[in-house]
Amino acid sequence: WQCAVVQAGTMKETPNQEQTAVIANSHKPVLTPLHRNFGTTITADLASVSNHENFYTYELVESIAKFLLERVSVRPTIGIICGSGMGPLADMLSDKVSFPYEAIPHFPTSTVPGHAGRLVFGKLNGVPLMCMQGRFHYYEGYPLWKCSMPVRVMKLVGVTHLIITNAAGGLNPDYEPGDIMIMKDHINLLGFAGNNPLQGVNDERFGPRFVAMNRAYDAGLRAVAWEVAKDLNMADITREGVYAVVGGPNFETIAELRMLRTCGADAVGMSTVAEVITAYHCGMAVFAFSLVTNKCIMDYDSLEETNHTEVIEVGKVREPLLKKFVARLISHFSELQKPVK
Repeated sequence: WQCAVVQAGTMKETPNQEQTAVIANSHKPVLTPLHRNFGTTITADLASVSNHENFYTYELVESIAKFLLERVSVRPTIGIICGSGMGPLADMLSDKVSFPYEAIPHFPTSTVPGHAGRLVFGKLNGVPLMCMQGRFHYYEGYPLWKCSMPVRVMKLVGVTHLIITNAAGGLNPDYEPGDIMIMKDHINLLGFAGNNPLQGVNDERFGPRFVAMNRAYDAGLRAVAWEVAKDLNMADITREGVYAVVGGPNFETIAELRMLRTCGADAVGMSTVAEVITAYHCGMAVFAFSLVTNKCIMDYDSLEETNHTEVIEVGKVREPLLKKFVARLISHFSELQKPVK
């Protein structure tokens, strides 16, 4: 094993009142494996970041949640996961306290351009929020249970409603770059291959062993999103469809894209589904949407190539509208959380 050691620091306050929380010297250094030889014995420290067994017991996830709650006054009930190019959504928060992923005990780190790699606590129009600026992907070498572990942390912090965003390629010929697709279902190709975030020993404190997925995408939240889209005069660029997840990091072949479209997929990406499964498993209300960043190339004669740069660029163009959309969603979702009198 070769390992990178993340040093500990202290909490500091910036001039703009945003706090960046960094671990005090209260836990062991985070060790990141760069490679391992077959048959290597994994020590206790290295096992904490090993990808070969689900290290995140209920007690460990609970300890991560406790670590965060001890350092913030906000008690979030709504969580947001920002996809590629959509990290600026977290910039809307006031009274922010930010935790770089490498400063959180037992947390993975994000390595993808367009993902800042930090947890942000704060408020938006008085609503307490918890936001992931950057997520973890299967193609980064993480198993799905590790990619989706932060969702369970959110649950134990107090989040009941989760907004998940992603950048996706448009398979539906009616979709254009810049469109927003409300997710009503998904096709889990990673699951077909035997990869699922719920694999391994199930802890009933998180959720049941077997969970039905036909109502994973909350119909009530989707209806609210449509009303918000109409109010913001963006119904003409808003769609509702099926998202297909692939492993990446390479973009899909033409044959793969044609197969996915035949199967009923409207958009394709490399994230989100493991988070949705984990969130629904532990009882959260889930709303997810895709920002369509490109039309998938399904013509063998085309000379175009999909690239990550256009993903980031479309996110920048749509940033002002997405901020308004998400801010309005949060206001409506927070109203739904209030007890009926």
